[in-house]
Amino acid sequence: MMEKILLINICKEKLHYYEFVKPIENILRKENKEFFIKNYKDVQQKDLEECSKVIICGTSLKDNEFLDSVNRRFWNWIKDFSKPLLGICGGMQIIGLIFGGRFGQKTEIGFYKEHFEANFLGLFEQQEVYHLHNNFVDFSRLSEFEIYCINPEKIVQAVKHRQKELYGVLFHPEVRNKSLITNFLCQIKK
Repeated sequence: MMEKILLINICKEKLHYYEFVKPIENILRKENKEFFIKNYKDVQQKDLEECSKVIICGTSLKDNEFLDSVNRRFWNWIKDFSKPLLGICGGMQIIGLIFGGRFGQKTEIGFYKEHFEANFLGLFEQQEVYHLHNNFVDFSRLSEFEIYCINPEKIVQAVKHRQKELYGVLFHPEVRNKSLITNFLCQIKK
């Protein structure tokens, strides 16, 4: 099957697309990856079958409409999805909530130095990352996930599902750590 990446747009405001989806689109173009973009409300089963990987893009600080849909049909497919998936910021929040994580609020804006306990899609040891969020999900009680990065305030920054190629980052790699996205695209399923 030819690689085809599904980018999921969770932005309510059309202008937010240019800040949160377009940069990832640009990375995919630079890597010569075939992709298609869908709003989360429009994702169909055939889209999930047609793609080889999924990236759920983030959104702005006050654009939280996607959270209202977590308990509805829009995200039911994630638990059973067997292909590689990367959730960025709001995407990581969706993953955590779908698996039963607890929701928390903490605003982090700007560049932060975070420490990665092990290699996470090419990031390890201390890395500078870009945060732009008001919310997070506590992954500490979700045994299905391995935590790769947790900051001193106990906010989990990077996770991977223990059995699946399901990744989440709370920060925005499209701003400061583009290689993380490239490494996800090149990730070979174990």
